[in-house]
Amino acid sequence: MSVTLAHLTELTGLDVLDHLERETTVPIVDGLQAQGDLIVVPLGLIPEVTVTTYARWRTVPGTGLELLRSASGGNPHTLVADHGTCAWTTELRDPTGLALGVLRTSAPAYLIHPEHGGSGIAPGHYVVRRQREGGGQSRRHSTTTSFGTRFIAD
Repeated sequence: MSVTLAHLTELTGLDVLDHLERETTVPIVDGLQAQGDLIVVPLGLIPEVTVTTYARWRTVPGTGLELLRSASGGNPHTLVADHGTCAWTTELRDPTGLALGVLRTSAPAYLIHPEHGGSGIAPGHYVVRRQREGGGQSRRHSTTTSFGTRFIAD
């Protein structure tokens, strides 16, 4: 079944900016994908990230689960899935400290963001991480943690 951006906004009650075409079909990707300051990575590509043995998994509701809100307190990145098909945990080990959590989904799940629209995530297990800046100057906004890591902020 094809899902449009309009359908995602109806499910979540979240809106997207006017420049985004709401009748566009949201693509479903089974590999790396980025949405602003988040990156979604198949769990198998990051062996140093592990889910703790007794992790509690939270079912992602059809109305969505906010994963991250921009540094300025504005736009949220929201994970959306059909009820019972996707779960989320933040109980993990990540030596880089970039992982927000891990999702497991048996059907397509979606990220929605007011500025970026929607992106689809194929069934599987994925790490959702903050993106970090490399060295050198950046034209994007960023925030610096007490550990010296510069996160991309959109």
